[in-house]
Amino acid sequence: MTLIWAALAAAVGVPIAAAAMSPLLAWRGPVYILAGFAGIVALGLVLVQPLLIGGYLPPLSAYRGRRAHHWIGGALLVAVVVHVVGLWFTSPPDMIDALTFSSPTPFSPFGVIAMWAIFAVALLAALRRRLGLRLRTWRIAHIPLAIVIVIGSVVHCLLIEGTMETVSKAALCAIVLAAALKVMADLWVRRKPRPLAGESSSRQ
Repeated sequence: MTLIWAALAAAVGVPIAAAAMSPLLAWRGPVYILAGFAGIVALGLVLVQPLLIGGYLPPLSAYRGRRAHHWIGGALLVAVVVHVVGLWFTSPPDMIDALTFSSPTPFSPFGVIAMWAIFAVALLAALRRRLGLRLRTWRIAHIPLAIVIVIGSVVHCLLIEGTMETVSKAALCAIVLAAALKVMADLWVRRKPRPLAGESSSRQ
C-alpha cells in the first residue's frame, strides 16, 4: 500500500519538481508560472482519476474511491480553469487563437479539446440527478469523454516545449495512458457476460 502511494507521489511530484528548477522560469511572470504549474497539476489529477475508479489506491473502499473521484474531478476542473485564465491574462490574443482553433502551435487544439471534454463531464456530473441519468447512460457518456481527456491532455503536454523536463514529462504521460488503458480493460472484463455453467458444459 505504501509503495503504491509512493509511486504515485513520485510520478506526479518529480515532474513538478523538475519544472520548478527550469531555467526558463527566470523569464516568466508569476501569473504565467501559476498557470503553467496548474496545467502540470491537472495532468497529475488526470492520472489519479482512473486509479480511484479502478480501486488501485488502497485503503480506499469502492464507495470512498468513487467519492474521492468526484472531489478530484472538481479539483481537476479548478486546475484547468486556473491554467486557462492565467494564460489568458498573460496573452489574450494567443488564448483567443487557441480557443478558436486558429493557433499555429500544434499543441493548442489538443489542450482545448481536452478542456471542453472536462467541462462536459463536470456539467453532466452536476446535472446527473436532475436529468435522471442511470448508471449505464452515465458511463456511456462519461467513458468516451474520459478517453478524449486522457489523449488530449497527454498529446497537449508532450507537444509543449516549456518548463517541464523531457524525461519526467514523458514518463508521467506514459503512466497516465497506462493507467487509463488498465482501467478500461478491467471495466470491460467486469462487464463482459459470463456463460452459465450449463451453457459452458453443453459446448464441450
